[in-house]
Amino acid sequence: MGIRHVLIALIALCLAACSDSETNYAAGDPLPEHQALQLESKILNETREIAVWLPPGYASSGELYPVVYMPDGGVQEDFPHVANTLAELIAAGDISPVILVGAANTERGRDMTPDSQTADDEQYAPMTDGGANFRAFWRDELIPTIEAKYRTNGERAIVGESLAGLFIVDSFLREPKVFQRHIAMDPSLWWNNHALVQMSERRLQAMNAEDASLWFASSDAEDIKLHTDALAKVLEISAPEALRWTYVPEPQEQHSTIYRATKEAAFRWALWPVEDVAPTE
Repeated sequence: MGIRHVLIALIALCLAACSDSETNYAAGDPLPEHQALQLESKILNETREIAVWLPPGYASSGELYPVVYMPDGGVQEDFPHVANTLAELIAAGDISPVILVGAANTERGRDMTPDSQTADDEQYAPMTDGGANFRAFWRDELIPTIEAKYRTNGERAIVGESLAGLFIVDSFLREPKVFQRHIAMDPSLWWNNHALVQMSERRLQAMNAEDASLWFASSDAEDIKLHTDALAKVLEISAPEALRWTYVPEPQEQHSTIYRATKEAAFRWALWPVEDVAPTE
């Protein structure tokens, strides 16, 4: 069994353990005050649990806000620590206030992955393009619901790690206008024999990159870093002039630590500085 296989098995065990307890938030993160929604998805044919964190002053400001969306976004997943970090950065004046929207997982492997022709992938996730349906869920169901219910300004970011990072890079290369700002920690670009990296030059050349940005990072996970390094090299040569991007190798971090270790720097780089978002009526 290779490094990648062991890594995925450990992640799966960890996620399963975390889902067994209603109080077992990752690393004991306090759950901030939030709103809980249930969205009946016709695209996914299931009910999705949605958590929404509103920034301080939302109720009284009358302003419109950008939105940060996150897969792995349930209250038993990464929602608590991401919401707490955003609150700290907003309080410090490092970023403009944002709304955070997290979608809890149901079938993570199905939702986060594009199709695959690599037989070895089948033991980890379905090889059909579940990511396309999942992106349609965000684009056609969740985002319109959030923009109808809350005061948003049409600016959107997405953040995630590992398979969620794969979904984010795939979405960036296929439909960069669904989310304008993309943050991917240790994206699992090994999927389908690193097909996304292989096709990235062609997709970048066809991309309308106006208002698009990509921040991505790697840990010491060799099966991931090999391909994030390769993607960075493609971007150096083929990135559209309008694209804002950066790659942050963090070889001192592990796959299990990269999200928390890099999220503050990622948010400062990728999200909206205070002067970028003016009140909009």
